[in-house]
Amino acid sequence: MGGLSYPAQKKIVLALFLLVPLTLLGMFTYYPAARLVYLSFTDWDGLGSGMSFLGLDNYREVFTNPDLFGVFLHQIPYAVGGILQNIVAIGFAVILNSTLKGRNAFRVLLFIPYIMNGVAVAFMFQYVFDTTGGSLNALLGAIGLESLQQSWLGNAAIVNWALAGVSVWRYLGYTMIIYLGALQSLPSDMYEAARIDGANRFQSLWHLTLPSLSRIIQLNMFLTLSGALAVFDLPFVLTKGGPAGASETFLLKTTETAFQFNNYGLASAMSVVLLLLTVLILLGQNAALGRKGRD
Repeated sequence: MGGLSYPAQKKIVLALFLLVPLTLLGMFTYYPAARLVYLSFTDWDGLGSGMSFLGLDNYREVFTNPDLFGVFLHQIPYAVGGILQNIVAIGFAVILNSTLKGRNAFRVLLFIPYIMNGVAVAFMFQYVFDTTGGSLNALLGAIGLESLQQSWLGNAAIVNWALAGVSVWRYLGYTMIIYLGALQSLPSDMYEAARIDGANRFQSLWHLTLPSLSRIIQLNMFLTLSGALAVFDLPFVLTKGGPAGASETFLLKTTETAFQFNNYGLASAMSVVLLLLTVLILLGQNAALGRKGRD
């Protein structure tokens, strides 16, 4: 590069440094994504090279077959639980951001469920929800609420709410830590000015804290709702989608379509639909919160 000017040499060096990461990104991210989209228009069975082009038939099957798209109804409890999880997490973050004695211990206790292995959490709650010897039914019996004892994972009406409760318990600490970090970055001057102006704690929370956390709330709500769309481990380990498919989720159905029925074309279309729904949630959330901010 002796005959090249310094700006040209600089561009070549930068291009060489970027070559490896861009190659890896294209090889392991963009190519698989493009391949997934391509397969979603075929009937590939995953076993051989033979496949035929189906056009939009797979997508038509996803949206018209209630056994496929209809399982999103099973994930409503996860979304509702996620919203409650964010509300409770903000409350805990505000409390633990104060001078509460032993606050560090409470932070650790709330965060521990998140760092536990997901399969281990599922097996632990398998004993909690057990019909005969489970701790939840034992607790209800001990406090005189025998009428509420039941098969928590065998009742189609409540199984998804039970699983959503486990998800809330596991991710509450993680959400709280994010809010806590955001709270600790807020300047204390504005709270002192609010106190001088006569604002009480609730007014400071409503008019100062929550508006200041709007971006973090937006991030956590996106993570919560996208996570509710992609629930897999809890129903897979605890119920296998039962009873009678009542706890099947869209991702569980996608995996079943691919690996049990060898319909990789339809499974690819389901994966693309899940991705598009996640993008729509992000765009809708940004539009709603952006309009609220302008108002």
